[in-house]
Amino acid sequence: MSPILNLPVSLNLGTQLSGTLINVATVWVGTGLGLAMRSRLPKQMLAIIPQGVGLITVLVGLEMARQLTQVPGTLVDGVVIGLMALVAGGLLGEWWNLEGRLHRVGDWLKKKVRGGGRFTEGFVAASLLFCVGPMAILGSINNGIAGDDRLLILKSTMDGMAAIALTGSFGIGVGFSTVVILVYQGAISLAANGLAQGFPDPSTDPHVLMMTGVGGLTIIGIGINLLEIGAIRVASLLPALILGPLFYAIIQQLP
Repeated sequence: MSPILNLPVSLNLGTQLSGTLINVATVWVGTGLGLAMRSRLPKQMLAIIPQGVGLITVLVGLEMARQLTQVPGTLVDGVVIGLMALVAGGLLGEWWNLEGRLHRVGDWLKKKVRGGGRFTEGFVAASLLFCVGPMAILGSINNGIAGDDRLLILKSTMDGMAAIALTGSFGIGVGFSTVVILVYQGAISLAANGLAQGFPDPSTDPHVLMMTGVGGLTIIGIGINLLEIGAIRVASLLPALILGPLFYAIIQQLP
């Protein structure tokens, strides 16, 4: 489904946030189902669940990352711009300690709800997986401008299924990623009228292609972490989502 940003109309708060609220609900439903399965499945079967999610996550990330090769020609190739954004964004993220801050939020929630086990790991992994990517951004903009929540409903379905699998491994911390979803997507939806001016045609806009491609690379990192191949500090790479389109715009202005 290609998101189409419609002309701004006057909407009430509930309409602007409908897709995000549905997203929150599906993640909690998935978490509940995951908890039910967790109590009934042996450890060997639970161990395979995040591996399956990890493989699919890597595949989705690869498909998104291909957008870097479709960025219209500039003095610098889109893949190179993506690399520049990841390196610079990673340095900024480490300077701001984004990974540590996100983990501290997870630890704080863990204490408040007396969560146990891998609560913080589940919270961080789910927050990143559910919020990194163009569907969260463009779906929220579409919902905020025209009340069109179709893209977020599609995302909600995918997130709910992923929540079942993640909860089977990490526990209830996955459900509390809805705090991040609500704040992140809700803020985008409420600010949608201003954001939409920069994305007249999201399917071909080079800035969106850059954001999607860089987001795909970070999602690959999430998949690698789920597969326990490495320990990529994905949260530290989040500034790259903004720097990719910014670097493209700057390079476009060069003579």
